[in-house]
Amino acid sequence: MLQKTRGIALSYIRYRETSIISRVYTEEFGLQSYIVNGVRSAKSKNNRIALFQPLTLLDMVVYYKNDRDLHRLSEVKTLHPFQSLPFEVAKSTIAMFVTELLNKVLKEEAGSPVLFRFLVDSILFLEESRSNYENFHLAFLLKLSFFLGFGPESALEFESQLRENSYPFLPDNQTETALNTLLRQPLGTPAPLTRAGRNELLDALVVYYQIHIDTIGEVKSLPVLREVLG
Repeated sequence: MLQKTRGIALSYIRYRETSIISRVYTEEFGLQSYIVNGVRSAKSKNNRIALFQPLTLLDMVVYYKNDRDLHRLSEVKTLHPFQSLPFEVAKSTIAMFVTELLNKVLKEEAGSPVLFRFLVDSILFLEESRSNYENFHLAFLLKLSFFLGFGPESALEFESQLRENSYPFLPDNQTETALNTLLRQPLGTPAPLTRAGRNELLDALVVYYQIHIDTIGEVKSLPVLREVLG
């Protein structure tokens, strides 16, 4: 049955000679996998494979059957062509990290329009920001944790949960104040952090996610993100 939905491209793998299998988080159906034929062919028009780069926002018409793990696309186009996200080093590094985490934490279940809207708004914020996005990844993970069911109500609760799991997170006053700001205020609210404080909080957040989702494992993009945005 043909269905319309919006989606967020997360990753893809090569499939046969000219096709891919793309993982997309959709508004209507949650996490889905789609066969996309011919996009790796020399004859493919308009570089369609670019539509499936990480975090691309998609408008799709799909063939959907709830008893299948692999679906097909009828139509696909971008909802919002990116002008900065794939091209600016800091933003593309953040996007790489965010995409890796989303691939690890989003599940194959019914769609969540509220979560989808949060993800779209966050991606558009990063795309459109010209300043005050150096802490985006920190604020994003904190806010996403509430949708996943383990968001901390305060910096004190965050620190307490880490200590209970034998992770020695002892932030200074500036880092603790920044953590409360990132938790409670909208994306882009200034939360001054030193390079050391930003890296310390980033490492603590990854551990916090690993405590609550034991399948996360190693986050391969973490060293690159530390280097670029630390």
